[in-house]
Amino acid sequence: MNTLTSLIMNRRSCRNYTDESLSRERLTELINAAVWVPNGSNNQPWRFVVITNKTLLKKYSDAAKSDWLARLAETPHLQQYEKALRDPDYNIFYNAPALVIIYGNTESYWQVYDCSMVAHNLHLLAEESGLGACWIGFAHNVFAAKETKAAFGIPDGYELVAPVILGYPTASHPTTGTPRKPFSVLFYDDDKFKCGL
Repeated sequence: MNTLTSLIMNRRSCRNYTDESLSRERLTELINAAVWVPNGSNNQPWRFVVITNKTLLKKYSDAAKSDWLARLAETPHLQQYEKALRDPDYNIFYNAPALVIIYGNTESYWQVYDCSMVAHNLHLLAEESGLGACWIGFAHNVFAAKETKAAFGIPDGYELVAPVILGYPTASHPTTGTPRKPFSVLFYDDDKFKCGL
């Protein structure tokens, strides 16, 4: 049995999936479990769209790629991906069988943090149950668009937080992940510390 620590440390972003589909029931179970997160003022500001139609996912992939390519000059952080974005066979959803899009209610001040924790829970639940998951940054443009939200019936007061793909990995991921870069942890336990206020 996986411990929470091992789940967190063994989780990997999955970009290779089998053709096996995920049932509506399975996806609903994952979402129902994922929403058990701490959230600001208990607002529970999330709303979900789930897409399992591969033709529709391909259309959104192509639309996202075209938009990024048209704006490449103003998005320097994406220029390193230009070759992939120009590849007609590249699908930003990696042919995963399901996409869960998480929208947050902007009436809740903390909605980005709350919904991001739901997205992280989806990753951990996927890891626990033998599934793969990946947050798709390339999809932020197309699913944040007003027209797309209107097509989904998402109210104006909601904004995109996280598009997460789910599915069965084609292979087990490596047992060792990318090492963490050095970071600092600062402890203040001295009564003489001046807080600067």
